[in-house]
Amino acid sequence: MTDYGHDLLFGTFVTPAAAQAGRVVELAQLTDDVGLDIFTAQDHPYQSAFLDTWTLLSVVAAKTSRVRVMPNVVSLPLRPPAVLAKSAASLDILSGGRVELGLGAGPFLEPIAAMGGPARTVGENIDALQEGIEIIRAMWRPEAGAVRVDGKHYRVWGAKPGPAPAHEIGIWLGAVKKRMLGITGRLADGWSVSSPYAAPESLPAMNTLIDEAAQSAGRDPAAIRRLYNLMGSFSGSGSEFLQGPPATWAEQLAELAVTEGMSVFILAADDPTTIRRYAAEVVPAVRELVEQERAGGPVSAVREAAAAPSRPEIAGVGDSVPAGLGVTPTPDDGTRLSSERVWNEDDRPSGPVPDPEQTYTAQQRASGQHLIDVHDHLRAELAEIRGLIDQVAAGTIDAGQARSHINTMTMRQNNWTLGTYCESYCRVVTTHHTLEDQTMLPYLRRADGRLAPVVDRLQEEHLAIHDVLERVDAALVGLVSGEHGIDGLRRAVDLLTDTLLSHLSYEERELVEPLARLGFQ
Repeated sequence: MTDYGHDLLFGTFVTPAAAQAGRVVELAQLTDDVGLDIFTAQDHPYQSAFLDTWTLLSVVAAKTSRVRVMPNVVSLPLRPPAVLAKSAASLDILSGGRVELGLGAGPFLEPIAAMGGPARTVGENIDALQEGIEIIRAMWRPEAGAVRVDGKHYRVWGAKPGPAPAHEIGIWLGAVKKRMLGITGRLADGWSVSSPYAAPESLPAMNTLIDEAAQSAGRDPAAIRRLYNLMGSFSGSGSEFLQGPPATWAEQLAELAVTEGMSVFILAADDPTTIRRYAAEVVPAVRELVEQERAGGPVSAVREAAAAPSRPEIAGVGDSVPAGLGVTPTPDDGTRLSSERVWNEDDRPSGPVPDPEQTYTAQQRASGQHLIDVHDHLRAELAEIRGLIDQVAAGTIDAGQARSHINTMTMRQNNWTLGTYCESYCRVVTTHHTLEDQTMLPYLRRADGRLAPVVDRLQEEHLAIHDVLERVDAALVGLVSGEHGIDGLRRAVDLLTDTLLSHLSYEERELVEPLARLGFQ
């Protein structure tokens, strides 16, 4: 087992599509807003549909406040190393020390030559990369005097170095094959590799090559960070890598951190909902599991904790969810932030008490768990809304930006909560049914008439929550116009917090078991 003990970092890898330039920047801002650490973009200047990466990263750095920016990775043959060093240092200064530098040798020979770059072989580009690293590092050290590197591919003779970057910029090499992995071990601060090119089972051999090269160069292998670009989906059974629910992702990534030393996980995604789920559901779980392992828990405990996260007991759950189901609804801890009450929680109806002898298949258990997973996404969005309000109060963003962002969230759409569940479940599990033919609440009402009072109450609460969301929107509009202050917005969001969390817990308490028992097909 190899755990280099590095702090975990998480980020995004966004397609720099010129046709959607505004959306690309918005995804970078979202990366910053949801608390991720790094925004990255590929660098392929010969792709006519792509924005120039350094121009994009400069705009992103200007429009964000905390997130680091990094090319993932630079095509060095089209970026003269001395000029690239100055570009990186300049952006690092302007951004307050938020730049990392990913470098690639440049494997796409013909497109590089077509852009006016050097016509080299792959081996020659790797030789040139090593010369380029020497030049870049020298250009970042003004105190060392004029830069003199007389290489076969780059000759920089007497160049005046500087400016020095605001912080020690890391050089991360994109590497898959043996020679590049060796150079990573000898010369780089970090290694960048993508899951489609390096499956988890190939990482041990690659790490060994890096470590051996580092040791032969007199370096500590732990000095080299390991970055993994991730491509996956939150659908699927979880039997394949990153093809399953967030808990499965958390388990798999935590295991890579504690067994293979991977410490930077970059999500390749152009979808804001996917980025939010990654930040809200995967990232904190990975951090917790790795912290647990580093504190002395076995890896098996990491797997167990990710597969079945513990939830506190709540009153009534024992009656509505039998122990054999293995799925526990999220508790309502009773905390209320607002003095206003939208409904009376004491008169909520309950469904039938389940048979304690009932058994459930793995697919049935997954049906109940899926509702909780959808709700966890909504809870994460609620936390994001509260974070946005804090940013408005602090002056980091304005109310108009917050309103625009909230309007893209799942909970602002017509199909939120049960509708979202139904849409996802129909698509993944029962694609032969359509939403037009059948939705979940009518199905449950027909499948077990005893659930009718619960279904009616849930539908009433959906309408009430919609009204509360409208009040949040009105408070945002009032803040933009100057009619109201931030306190009115906080009151509206506090009421939304009370109603939504209470409702989601009630819904899970009453429907997790029926969904498992009755199915949805």
